[in-house]
Amino acid sequence: MPDTPTPSDSGGGPSGGSTGPSHIGRYAVRRRIGSGGFATVWLGYDEQLDAPVAIKVLADNWAEQHEVRTRFVEEGRYLRRVESPHVVPVYDAGALDDGRPYLVMAYADQGTLTDRLAQGGVTVPQALEVVTQVGRGLQALHDRGILHRDVKPANVLFRTVDPSAGIDGVRAMVGDLGLGKALDVSSRLTMIAGTPAYVAPEQAQGETPDARADQFSLGVLSFLLLSGRLPWQHASLSAAAAVTEPASLSGGGRAFPDGVEEVVRRALAHDRQQRWPSVTAYVEALAHALEEWRGGPSGPETRVLPVNPQLTQPGARPQPMTSTGPLPPPEAPPRPRRRTGALVAAAAAVVLALGVGGLAGYLAQQASDDEPAPPSEVTVTDVSELLSVTVPPTWTTAEGLDGWQPPNGADGELAAAMSVGTSPDWTTDDAGQGVFAGLLAGDELPDTLPAHPECDGGGQPSTSDNRVTAVYTGCQDDGVVVERVVQLSDAVLLWVQVRSGDQPTAKQVVDGVQYYGF
Repeated sequence: MPDTPTPSDSGGGPSGGSTGPSHIGRYAVRRRIGSGGFATVWLGYDEQLDAPVAIKVLADNWAEQHEVRTRFVEEGRYLRRVESPHVVPVYDAGALDDGRPYLVMAYADQGTLTDRLAQGGVTVPQALEVVTQVGRGLQALHDRGILHRDVKPANVLFRTVDPSAGIDGVRAMVGDLGLGKALDVSSRLTMIAGTPAYVAPEQAQGETPDARADQFSLGVLSFLLLSGRLPWQHASLSAAAAVTEPASLSGGGRAFPDGVEEVVRRALAHDRQQRWPSVTAYVEALAHALEEWRGGPSGPETRVLPVNPQLTQPGARPQPMTSTGPLPPPEAPPRPRRRTGALVAAAAAVVLALGVGGLAGYLAQQASDDEPAPPSEVTVTDVSELLSVTVPPTWTTAEGLDGWQPPNGADGELAAAMSVGTSPDWTTDDAGQGVFAGLLAGDELPDTLPAHPECDGGGQPSTSDNRVTAVYTGCQDDGVVVERVVQLSDAVLLWVQVRSGDQPTAKQVVDGVQYYGF
């Protein structure tokens, strides 16, 4: 069997395990909300103030990097400098016993814009309201000399508005000031310039960005909210650097007048000198163009996003801290309705029986309140936040989230990818289980999928709509291997490979892979 690359450790919780610690500082830990290349975010509970909080902890693989630690703490300081209801507030900061810093922030009980879009689109008035509120948050940052550098749906968070404010809905806040985006000197960072589909061309080219880079990203976000799709499909930063004219805003059942098109197109100008003078100027121009088109401003009742009970909720209040032992295991989060997964290529998981050479050859051919239950699944997100996968907690022992070098890609150009499994060698271990998902270039689905001689049966490809799937049965220890390739766009494919001890789990995991921006 060809050599199999080992996935890198790109995160993990404070305890290094899948269930996490019982406490971080004085805060009781409920469950892991998410993780990326630089940090893990936990849902915590402030027992003194009787309120849920979000706790962001620096990933242990960055613990020895002084500049990364410094930037992590600076993110909290930046957020504390801004007084805006549309910027995530920081309440506290501290350090774990191993010295890793953490930030305690407001808990976004209504999830992110990514969650909202996964459960359906928004109306035009709601789209304008989100853009307006995000714009206010960005302008507040800019007024204090702070750039966000990574405006995208995953960094737009929603929080239930206090009913006493007279609004029955949620408020949008910008969060995550982009630890990696400020670290231009670090060659270890694979996404130092932002997320390809949203990043401004000057930022992708390594030039010093200014507030107009955030405006560009807000323009992409506006395009997505209004039209239901992105203005282009960028799978890499080099593609973002050479950005072309955006697609027409009209389409997908919505037709916009030239006035609206021109406002958004100006925010997306390749030359930053041609963009609007500020985020506020852009938002005001967009609002004016939409109101002129629709015959006047929309009423508050049509603009506010309602509270969605299917999105993230804090769950039951935890037991008080005692000196006799840790809290019960965290409660499992509610499972939202999911979109079909995306193609993220992580070299470690794609090759159960193939090495990189084999892959290249294939491509050439084609509970109660007091006692919450333990988590039944954990969602893990890759560094680029283009892909995520939901897996059993035992599958998070080894995580590689930093992307991969596709065999049909340019040398040195990484594509989004992730590998999550029961051990670093889950692809070759007889008892190993895990999932790989990765993006790669391709303009059509393959006719065949990789063979798995270690399996006794199955393997007949089945094509449906934009995907082809093969299920192999009777594998090592009677396990199951699933191969799936999805056509995400005219030029991008998603490869997913799952290895599981049983078919129901394999199906749940392969269907739980999610993609964003395609």
